[in-house]
Amino acid sequence: MKMHFISSGTETAVTAAERLSDRYGQAGLREAEVIVALGGDGLMLHVMHQNRGLPVYGMNRGTVGFLMNTYLEKGLPERIAAAEETSIHPLAMTAGTTDGHEHCALAINEVSLLRAGPQAARLQISVNGQVRMKELVCDGALLSTPAGSTAYNYSANGPILPLGSDVLALTAIAAFRPRRWRGAILPSSATLRFDVLDPDKRPVMADADSRGVDSVHWVEIRSEESISHRLLFDPGHGLEERLMREQFV
Repeated sequence: MKMHFISSGTETAVTAAERLSDRYGQAGLREAEVIVALGGDGLMLHVMHQNRGLPVYGMNRGTVGFLMNTYLEKGLPERIAAAEETSIHPLAMTAGTTDGHEHCALAINEVSLLRAGPQAARLQISVNGQVRMKELVCDGALLSTPAGSTAYNYSANGPILPLGSDVLALTAIAAFRPRRWRGAILPSSATLRFDVLDPDKRPVMADADSRGVDSVHWVEIRSEESISHRLLFDPGHGLEERLMREQFV
């Protein structure tokens, strides 16, 4: 099996990559059959954004490591051969800024809107061209994929979504009006639009997996079904099981 090892750059991850490449050989990306990512979830997201064709098998040499397998040096080819594959579709974001420009980005976890000044943001929310909420006063809001639902979405009291549920989570961040609004569950086929009300006085930024856009006037988000990211997990420890386990801790 031809493997290409990538590390996050920390001493622990770099050392692991060197040991594994010495043991199993380092194939170039064009020849590799699988990418082995050594680090944390941040590295995994970076690798998936940069490489859409090859399956990625991650091993935790970082902190959280929700998307990673346990690090072991022995039997790596056998573990990869027996791994379960999960496909993830990213979100596609188009953001229009107050100066008239448009910016596009993909997000595997979530697209979030965040206030960029001292005052709360005022957002209008539309789904498939229909206004569903005329005004949400909040610190921000986000749309999450099932794979990303245990990350920022969960920290903002959003729901954990099972893989294969074909839905997305719309979650408010510190909503002030409506005070008790917690968000909504949308079909993955939906197109969500945020319009920023009073963007000069209450500036808002958009973020797609740490790719930020300042001074947004509007943001449209949809699931990009034409793109699939392939993740490999040890049997019995796949992403579906991890999402289930997170709800009982």
